[in-house]
Amino acid sequence: MLGLDRATFADGPETVELSKPPPPPPLSPSLFNRLIHLDTAVSLHLYTLTQPILPYYLLKTLELSGDGRFFFPLTLSVLLSPLSTTHSTFLLNLLLGLILDLLLIGLLKHLIRRLRPVYNKNIFHTFSVDHWSFPSGHSSRVFFIATFIFFYSKFIEEVLIQLRVDQGDGYFSNGWMSTRWLLCDDEVKMANYVLSISGFWAASTSVSRVLLGRV
Repeated sequence: MLGLDRATFADGPETVELSKPPPPPPLSPSLFNRLIHLDTAVSLHLYTLTQPILPYYLLKTLELSGDGRFFFPLTLSVLLSPLSTTHSTFLLNLLLGLILDLLLIGLLKHLIRRLRPVYNKNIFHTFSVDHWSFPSGHSSRVFFIATFIFFYSKFIEEVLIQLRVDQGDGYFSNGWMSTRWLLCDDEVKMANYVLSISGFWAASTSVSRVLLGRV
């Protein structure tokens, strides 16, 4: 009787018919799963669309420019050099921020565990959490640096003013990098140029993570 849709039982003079309960409706995908599918589809579409257009070396250069293996040794080297005697606080805060960013992103990657796309190629994993794609360490790092430059823009102006005082009309003693060569006539404009370039670099590097198939 287990294979029948309807079973008949005799109970004295009456006959009782029992029907099998209908199967439960299929579970609809959760909102979280829908977002994952949408994110995967959009990333793949952008990756496929831009592959024939943007040169690989350009995207790879942006990736290397935001790599922690570049920024950590550079920041630490400048901090330990004689050049940092008057700017040690700036460099120390930058280094501590980079370390905090690395620890936080590593923890989030370990908790979220979003896999990298299957078409992700030619990537070097420094730590085990680098197998996970979200949140992007490169994107977090470059936006931290751009934000750091924004909050220290006044300090950058003061450094440029001090360079002008120390070296005369040029920013360096040989005069090859002068204010005319940089197309700006004061330190405020120069600081604004640095801020604009850092913001554009951060946005471009973040977008390149998707176009390279990293996230």
